[in-house]
Amino acid sequence: MGCDQSPRMDAVQRARNISQGHCPPRSSPPLRVNVPLTPLLTATVHDTLVSARRMGEATVQCSVDLERTTRSVTVGPNEWGWEGQRYPYMEACKERTIYYWSGAAFQPAARYSDAHIKLVPTSWGPPTFEIDGIKMLPSARVSPYADAEYKVSLIQPRGKCILDTCGGLGYFAAWCLHGQAAQLHSYEKHPDVLWLRTLNPWSPGSAWSAAGTGAMTLALGDITERILQYPAAHFDAILHDPPRFGIAGELYSQNFYDQLARVLKRRGRLFHYTGAPNRLTTGRNVPHEVARRLKRAGFSTELRADGVLAQKSAAR
Repeated sequence: MGCDQSPRMDAVQRARNISQGHCPPRSSPPLRVNVPLTPLLTATVHDTLVSARRMGEATVQCSVDLERTTRSVTVGPNEWGWEGQRYPYMEACKERTIYYWSGAAFQPAARYSDAHIKLVPTSWGPPTFEIDGIKMLPSARVSPYADAEYKVSLIQPRGKCILDTCGGLGYFAAWCLHGQAAQLHSYEKHPDVLWLRTLNPWSPGSAWSAAGTGAMTLALGDITERILQYPAAHFDAILHDPPRFGIAGELYSQNFYDQLARVLKRRGRLFHYTGAPNRLTTGRNVPHEVARRLKRAGFSTELRADGVLAQKSAAR
């Protein structure tokens, strides 16, 4: 039986169906990632385990995969069990932190190299992430996964060759694959973000996911450099979800927008996430600035959601 695509069906529930392989996109077999499954703990889940132990319960229903599924977990006085393995209770479990099992202890899903990059839980289940404390995905009023579903729908991915400029946790990619994109070229600049994807049950190609990723090519690289390698009019659509202007100004430059226009086919669609940073403190209107530069590059534009939906002119 196929997936229920009714608008009434919750986007996160649809995502659970997809990630569990119940309704895989019609693409290649799943990409296997050489990372073992590890239970993921948040303060809420750990509190559930500790409460069940205190009540003397033998088992408890909870999620150790960020609300992707709910499973029965065994509860003991000193350890709890999942998938035939035993794990210790934590002495302290911080809010706004996701913990993974390293093989010896539960560790925060975070790394620090040139920046502090951290996986952050949300009330919706699918996590967001932060770079140096700056949240990269919206999560206050909407699930970041459901938000990605809507934005991907704006470029109508079915049968298209798509450029995903700033891959992040892969939520745009997941919905492109579900939407039966023919090809997806996704780039991510930070290796630590790619590492977070291997832990995140909601990221395509993670050890948790049974959904097909054969249409996706995921690469570590700076899109401002990689885009120069593509010929003109190579892509049918583009998804551009850059970090804030203050930390990635080159991804908002006229030169880069000219490159986006060059590699996009005539009448091709582009969705550019902008948010509304600095408006209250500096009076700048980033969405309007972006729209103005995109028009110079040969796009028609309209403000949509928290970004700009653009279409390349048929004449260029």
